[in-house]
Amino acid sequence: MPENSFAPPEGLPVAVGASGDAEARPPGVSVVVPVLNEERHLSEAVARILSQDYPGELEVVLALGPSKDRTDAVAAELAAADPRVRSVRNPTGRTPAGLNAAIGASHHPIVVRVDGHGLLAPDYIATAVALLEQTGAANVGGIMAAEGVTDFQKAVARAMTSVFGVGGARFHTGGQAGPADTVYLGVFRREVLESLGGYDESFLRAQDWELNHRLREAGHLVYFSPRLSVTYRPRPNLSALGRQYFHYGRWRRVVMRQHPGTASLRYLAAPTMVLGCLLGLLLAPLWPWALLAPLGYAAGVLVAAALTARGLAWRAALQLPAVYASMHWAWGIGFLTSPRLLGRPETVPVRRPA
Repeated sequence: MPENSFAPPEGLPVAVGASGDAEARPPGVSVVVPVLNEERHLSEAVARILSQDYPGELEVVLALGPSKDRTDAVAAELAAADPRVRSVRNPTGRTPAGLNAAIGASHHPIVVRVDGHGLLAPDYIATAVALLEQTGAANVGGIMAAEGVTDFQKAVARAMTSVFGVGGARFHTGGQAGPADTVYLGVFRREVLESLGGYDESFLRAQDWELNHRLREAGHLVYFSPRLSVTYRPRPNLSALGRQYFHYGRWRRVVMRQHPGTASLRYLAAPTMVLGCLLGLLLAPLWPWALLAPLGYAAGVLVAAALTARGLAWRAALQLPAVYASMHWAWGIGFLTSPRLLGRPETVPVRRPA
């Protein structure tokens, strides 16, 4: 096989041209990375991108928000060291605006979204490009492989990969390959992104859910494969974890309001638990049996923590109940207190990539 031929993972086809012959080179790939306060992780994330086992052209566009650490300096060092890396400004610091700016400044027909703390598996891009060709999908994605460094992060990683912690979403817990409602991050066909106007910048969070819903509504396939894996570093403490899941819940309800077709019973579990526990505590002075709701939830957390703590160091295992409770309560409260977006959904501005 010629040196520059595309050799996809075993069992996946090479791209085929109009003549039926295998193309000499795979399509070029643009990796877009929204970055804010990622001094600790950015160098490793970019190194994983640049070392991908992919023979096609590759560029990395960093969308730099107003970071308070040395992120901009690290980005400048990376760009000086490798001409495939460059940056654009993202004055708002918001993820969807940064993604649109980076997409607009990129050139290749395949767009790979990566976060500033995400670490790609070595064959991630090659596998994703082959899957796009094989399935005809507009977006393919895989597993958010949470891995912790500290004991607390290890507890969070265990919770984020368990059904009790996050429900049965395949991009968290794994599962068979096939069509999906949404996937983690994503590898897209540029023409489809442009036809839909890119990410909706009114969604400060949950922009992936919202975009994947619009993809499916437009008749495109969103495809999940467990062969795609991105290592994710969890939040460093309970406060940061709570804020993260509070905003997850808040913006997931915004998506459900704007796109009723995305509603799911799984997303109602946490807010139902919060209401049930609060109601139980309020009614307990008049009806002691009402305490069964909060006590039952507490017992469930302890049992789930015991069942899912296998293999964790004892310091991490002891933090698992608090991690589960923080994720559930923050998500539920965020969902219940979620505000409505201003304006009608169809008038929410979306910046179209250049």
